[in-house]
Amino acid sequence: MEIILIFPGQRTIKRPTNKERTAIMKGNTKVIERLNARLADELTAINQYMVHSEMCANWGYAKLHAVIEKRAINEMKHAEKLIGRILFLEGRPVVSILNKISIGAKVEDQHARDWQAENDAVKAYNDDIRFAAESGDNGTRDMLTDILKDEEDHINWIEEQLDQIAQLGVQNYLVEQMH
Repeated sequence: MEIILIFPGQRTIKRPTNKERTAIMKGNTKVIERLNARLADELTAINQYMVHSEMCANWGYAKLHAVIEKRAINEMKHAEKLIGRILFLEGRPVVSILNKISIGAKVEDQHARDWQAENDAVKAYNDDIRFAAESGDNGTRDMLTDILKDEEDHINWIEEQLDQIAQLGVQNYLVEQMH
């Protein structure tokens, strides 16, 4: 059934059929697969960072606890954006798959493992940004670019912490994290 809407002083506007609307809105299945892969990365990071944050709280490192918890929340926002985009593209978000979580037994190990997770994320986001652009999905490209900037900021902060550990020694570094 075709519906035509007419407004006073305007041309006749044809409302798209369900089939036409689906053709316009349905996303590229490969883009959706990649978004789901990034979603698994973000969900994994949330879990890893929350465990690290709570370990730091348990050890009395209040500053680290707060910063790492904030990073986990930032990753939750990334997951929310990815879920929203997948749904917009008429895909199905897969929230039941996690990658291997890598927990550090000491703060410096946690930073090293978190750096690796963020570095892997930056590589994956760059690949997916290129793929989205090549697929003509500029909305997805723009969203992924915004997330990429956050991931690069996370790497920068972790590298600053690792530099401080190298320069101050781990004990002096950790004393600063207690306040």
